Amino acid sequence: MSTVILTGLPVPGSPLEDELRSLGFDVRPVTAPEDTAAALADVPAAQRVAVVDSGFVGHPHALRLALTDPRFDACAVTGAFAVQAGARAALERAATLSPDGEGPYADRLAAAVEASGTPVQRPELGTLVAAVPSGEEERAEALAAVAAVDDEAVRLRTAVKSRDGFFTTFCISPYSRYIARWCARRGLTPNQVTTASLLTALLAAGCAATGERWGYVVAGVLLLFSFVLDCTDGQLARYSLQYSTMGAWLDATFDRVKEYSFYAGLALGAARDGDDVWALALGAMILMTCRHVVDFSFNEANHDATANTSPTAALSDRLDSVGWTVWVRRMIILPIGERWAMIAVLTATTSPRIVFYALLVGCAFGALYTTAGRVLRSLTRKARRTDRAAQALADLADSGPIAELVAKAASRPRSLARLPFAVLGAVLVVGVAWYEPFGSTTVVCAALLYALLSGDAVGIPPRGALDWLLPPLFRAAEYTTVLVLAVKADVPGALPAAFGLVAAVAYHHYDTVYRIRGGSGAPPRWLVRTTGGHEGRVLLAVVLAAVLAREAFPVALTAVAVFVALVVLVESIRFWVSAGAPAVHDEGEPA
Repeated sequence: MSTVILTGLPVPGSPLEDELRSLGFDVRPVTAPEDTAAALADVPAAQRVAVVDSGFVGHPHALRLALTDPRFDACAVTGAFAVQAGARAALERAATLSPDGEGPYADRLAAAVEASGTPVQRPELGTLVAAVPSGEEERAEALAAVAAVDDEAVRLRTAVKSRDGFFTTFCISPYSRYIARWCARRGLTPNQVTTASLLTALLAAGCAATGERWGYVVAGVLLLFSFVLDCTDGQLARYSLQYSTMGAWLDATFDRVKEYSFYAGLALGAARDGDDVWALALGAMILMTCRHVVDFSFNEANHDATANTSPTAALSDRLDSVGWTVWVRRMIILPIGERWAMIAVLTATTSPRIVFYALLVGCAFGALYTTAGRVLRSLTRKARRTDRAAQALADLADSGPIAELVAKAASRPRSLARLPFAVLGAVLVVGVAWYEPFGSTTVVCAALLYALLSGDAVGIPPRGALDWLLPPLFRAAEYTTVLVLAVKADVPGALPAAFGLVAAVAYHHYDTVYRIRGGSGAPPRWLVRTTGGHEGRVLLAVVLAAVLAREAFPVALTAVAVFVALVVLVESIRFWVSAGAPAVHDEGEPA
């Protein structure tokens, strides 16, 4: 139970106490501000505590935003201020100061806490009202303003992401928000809805794996329903302010698990019909993952740049003023809503091969469009990359022990470009693997050279204009090398094993991204070293191909995939569940 200290003389007829109790607060009135410190002393230190002016007039949702959001240690609107344990000491110090001053006492406490160095979140209320009227006339005006705005309509509208894709915005969110409200009123949590979405997607993958037309039709319907639930869980979190660390982890990872499981289901179903599309499934997964890493790397590189001016950015800003161009540009990158809708419809009406062809073409176009735009911005902008951005790029590179040794041993001018040499190494290892026969020792030499060049590329902090391309380049080199080796092996089980290995490694890379975005830093170095880093895994894969018989290669890839999956999953679950990591809430980037 959280506690509200209601300061000031009670206002006859005010519903404030009932509204606070409906939000889950124990209400403790005090008649004068100077009594607040004593009332605070009676509230357990680990408990959320709020100070609200008894004259508050406003919407219940304005109070909910200020007093119940778990993401912030301190949060305030006019007349209401709440803190969690992290800001409790600052509130207690502020309460001991002289209560004299102008304005609501809760506002003065919030200002004092903020002045002491504790950030205070002030949510944007929009049309919602939060006020402390000073007289009967002002109170009447505030009550009229409250009556003029539908609190529940605002709450439903703001439950939807502020920025989303066309399909999600116009085909899902208009009704999924009501599903979210239905869930909230029945006590369901966002994590439960997220889990239901995962289970529905896995059931869809199982139906696709039957290889029967009825299975494909049911799979398409279930995939769409899974996406509806995927939208609902975030809307439920925003509607009821049920944010959590566990929820952040589930939401960040389950989308990829669902999509890649469905790819595997389609490949299994096609195999039942005698059509081997595992290479296409793996290619689609590689392309999608690399495209996401381009997005993540670019955003991290420019997260806190000291300047951000470029003709390309200015053109984008001008296009944003033309409404229809915004939707077109969001659709052509094939975000998750459009992508899942396309997959569902094509699964129900065509074949797995056509589904993957469409995915490859659509995702390739989206990747080229976004990457080209970001390259142009990087070449024309004037900015200095911060130490935090450089560290984030280094962490996203996922360099292992071999690259570490090379980076320490390398000595070259800091001005020497590292990207062209990294590109050379990546092209060399993939090209030689494709050109040479399976098991050739020449491929091992190419992998060694790739490890050397990639290690040299991260030898100094990545602050160059295009250094954000290093992480996606390493992802493409590693994943594509595994794909090529599996294709060249040309034995049963090689491509499914390669699919499993890339899926396990991709999970590790997504996990790294969301840790960094949450402000928790990269995974521990022991994890990166244990899994070999990107260059170590490439070298291991080509060595296995060189020393093992073709028939044993799938078994070896499967063993590596299981090992990587176990190590990264155990550490990831430990981190997100028990490490007290901050929650990550995506409000605008379509996945």
